[in-house]
Amino acid sequence: MRLAALVLALAAAQAPAQQAHDKIDKVVVRVDAASNMGPFRPIWAFFGYDEPNYTYAPNGRKLLGELAALSPAPVYIRAHNLLTSGDGTPALKWGSTNIFTKTPAGSPIYDWTIVDRIFDTWHAAKLRPLVEIGFMPEALSTHPEPYRHTWPKGSLATGWAYPPNDYQAWAELIFKWVRHEVERYGEEEVASWYWEVWNEPDGAYWLASPEEYHKLYDFTADAVKRAFPAARVGGPHSTGPAGEKAAAFLRAFLEHCIRGTNYATGKTGAPLDYIGFHAKGSPRLVDGRVQMGIRKQLQDVAHGFDIVASFAELRNKPVIIGESDPEGCAACSAKTNPQNAYRNGALYPCYTAAALHAILDLAEAHAVNLAGVVTWAFEFEDQPWFEGFRSLATNGVDKPVLNLFRMLGMMTGQRLRTASAGALGLDSMLRDGVREQPDIGAMASRGERAVSVLLWNYHDDDLPAPDADIELEVAGLPAGGRVEVRHYRIDSTHSNAYTVWKEMGSPQRPSPEQIARLATAAQLESLEPPRRLGGNGPAAVEFRLPRQAVSLVQLAW
Repeated sequence: MRLAALVLALAAAQAPAQQAHDKIDKVVVRVDAASNMGPFRPIWAFFGYDEPNYTYAPNGRKLLGELAALSPAPVYIRAHNLLTSGDGTPALKWGSTNIFTKTPAGSPIYDWTIVDRIFDTWHAAKLRPLVEIGFMPEALSTHPEPYRHTWPKGSLATGWAYPPNDYQAWAELIFKWVRHEVERYGEEEVASWYWEVWNEPDGAYWLASPEEYHKLYDFTADAVKRAFPAARVGGPHSTGPAGEKAAAFLRAFLEHCIRGTNYATGKTGAPLDYIGFHAKGSPRLVDGRVQMGIRKQLQDVAHGFDIVASFAELRNKPVIIGESDPEGCAACSAKTNPQNAYRNGALYPCYTAAALHAILDLAEAHAVNLAGVVTWAFEFEDQPWFEGFRSLATNGVDKPVLNLFRMLGMMTGQRLRTASAGALGLDSMLRDGVREQPDIGAMASRGERAVSVLLWNYHDDDLPAPDADIELEVAGLPAGGRVEVRHYRIDSTHSNAYTVWKEMGSPQRPSPEQIARLATAAQLESLEPPRRLGGNGPAAVEFRLPRQAVSLVQLAW
């Protein structure tokens, strides 16, 4: 279904609910525990970052352990710079492994030391890699000087962003790397990974033509498959398809993989086990406040799904949104980019909940096989407390956004049908964002002995607003039993170390006692003690939900 037709269809279907929303005093959210929309797939359990050498830093190891503990389902990790030349010293938007160099006589040297340290850390935490094959080693770059960038001073794209000067040598590196991983971790483990060819080759990360990327993809995918035929390889992990140039790039790449002449083999087409593209929002500063841009991110997703769905050959192909974020620069702090001030508090998780739900609905509307949504956020070592980087933790203390993923990790089993009188609707969000009425939405799942309902009260504008009165009704629960209610909350005063840090006076050298208090405040917090509901009929739970807040209500029996 084309995007314009989708918007019109959704508008017709949802208009009565939106008109009713203008008149209601209470937001009624209904969940049918007897419905079944299929598995509640953990598409959210994907995370990524630019700086792979932070992986084995103390706070990096701590955070990786927390990510692995989010869910019984596997959590995937993606990182840039796994092939970049250097001594392994990290910096903002930089990392290196020195995996490939040459002797003075020109013979290849393969060094797995730093790569093994990264992958061993992931493996020890029971995380699965989404292996990004990039960037170009200095000894293979067609334009090696200057090689290391000095971002934010000067250009980000330097010698690492060019094609190889020898495609056979590049392919041999990839072949040996994949074989090394299989020998180190075993076929069963590596078969569970994903492999991708490069990152955003339609942007600053690739200083060559689209056709040259097709050549890189063909040689790389062929090397991966020769080394391990069961490997899952895909691409192109291009930028947001709402842009005309990015859309054309994605479409041309898919066409090449289906019908093009393979540069490596001379045959028709190239291996493509999954499709990856990116989607970003666009926050801005308006009258001194942050105004989020969820519309842009959802339009990226909708256009990307539309392009994939237009190829009948790709009908069931998995799709991974390789970076799915409110904007495009994790290493740009709120201090230097004030529109990024959403990152420390409750707005970030609330935005993410609303966006994730809309992305799930878009996948259903386009009938695409959505396999993963990567949050491009990790942690930054040796940076000021709550500096406003797009990260999951600061100096080892979790940010509120990580608690959203803790909530999502508690949602298992089958996805349930929900209806919220306060939900804004996809048509409005695609057209205007969330600029008038808030999006008070919900999604739910049912496990063996519990129903979990995630609710949010989101608005693009970060302004004070009255709380919403929520009446949650859950029908279809087992008859005759008593139901225990547990209510978890992320808002300005719950599951929020940032608020506590500001109350302390925003210390940049907090005492051990203060750090301990921050660590406690950073965990997922209950809004109230557990309580029991009795009686027959639908279970009813009433509460107030502040603006830019998220609740998880669990009903167990």
